Amino acid sequence: MKKALTALAAAGALVALAACGGNSDNSSGDSGSSNEKVTLKFQSLAFQKTTVAATKKIVADWNAANPNIQVEYVQGSWDSVHDQLVTQFQGGTAPDIIHDESADITGFINQGYLADLSPYLSQGTKDAVSQGVWDTVSNDGKIYGAPTLMQSYVVLANSAMLKQAGITATGDSLSWDDLAADAKKLTAGGKYGLGWGLKSPTATVLNLGMNFDGKFFDGTGKDAKATIGDAELEVPKRIHDMAYTDKSIDPTSLTQSASDVLPGFYAGKYGIIVAGNYVAQQILEEAPKTFQWEVLPPLKGTSTKQAANPQTLSVPAEGKHIEQSAKFIDYFMKAENLAAVGQGDWLIPTTQAARDAILKTTGGKDGWQQTLASGAELTKAPFQSVENYPKWKDQIATPALQEYLANKTDLAALGKKLSDGWGQVNQ
Repeated sequence: MKKALTALAAAGALVALAACGGNSDNSSGDSGSSNEKVTLKFQSLAFQKTTVAATKKIVADWNAANPNIQVEYVQGSWDSVHDQLVTQFQGGTAPDIIHDESADITGFINQGYLADLSPYLSQGTKDAVSQGVWDTVSNDGKIYGAPTLMQSYVVLANSAMLKQAGITATGDSLSWDDLAADAKKLTAGGKYGLGWGLKSPTATVLNLGMNFDGKFFDGTGKDAKATIGDAELEVPKRIHDMAYTDKSIDPTSLTQSASDVLPGFYAGKYGIIVAGNYVAQQILEEAPKTFQWEVLPPLKGTSTKQAANPQTLSVPAEGKHIEQSAKFIDYFMKAENLAAVGQGDWLIPTTQAARDAILKTTGGKDGWQQTLASGAELTKAPFQSVENYPKWKDQIATPALQEYLANKTDLAALGKKLSDGWGQVNQ
């Protein structure tokens, strides 16, 4: 998934920072005195202007209130964060506060590079996030990252084109069958019903695969086994059928990124797109003022479940200031702060208080009601417990899915490549 992401604004329960103390389970044995004056490096991956601004304000507000624990904002990039962290961990130069995502930190957790934050995060923070989301950042009952924002995949539509085609999308969900029917109905006059930026298709397929109970993996760590059956292949099969049987998906869009598809969406080249909900922020900033759009109800197969792969804030196990770093993370998790960064990136905060704050601030307009609803069934996916998932994703799944979505191979060959490829990379 394009690792776009980060921002939102509102009010909610305050987190008691005083509850953050405790050194008993500090894996490095040296977190530094809480009264010591320190400067912490916080590597943020926020990239949208609104989110960067919201994140920098959180840092500035913290620094104003905490003269002995100053935080230095360092700009990082989603495109290079994994390789950068590998080098930093090996060289002992990792930032004090690490911004990443749960699927990426699994390997770092298993390799002992991240500190257990359980003794330091306040009970208010722990209670504010559902257990299913905590599970994505935990191992053996220990917490290795604070989950902040989540992405879901949503269906966005050109309101005028829907109306012209006589399509109304109401209710709590949108079935995949109805999505296909709507896309076919919108395909006319040289225009496609659906544009879908799937240049990097793996995250989309695995996340939406949970709509059909797709697992992809059984087990955890390096002991995990690939499980590729009908459920796992349902989403790519449906996308392929819409593109090459119904001819309702623009096949060119399948080779583009989500952002690349947006100009065609604005121009009426297609009436519907499917993308990470973060693109709504880009639509607000870039689309012509006369462009009318909406977010449709969450996609549903046997359920509306999607993977919760939250952004995370972690601390290196060998960090010299674990306690102080965790205090800043606890502050970042306050409802108003998560709301601010979530709204800027058009992402879903992990706490209900922050989600409520966004809903109150926005009034549910511009698709926020549907976007927040799409996060209701976000939960841990099996791939998030698989240590070599990043390698399998980049080396095996992405090229195999790209080949299939380009109509250069069949479904059986795709399944075999996904399964056999796991054995190749999980050494």
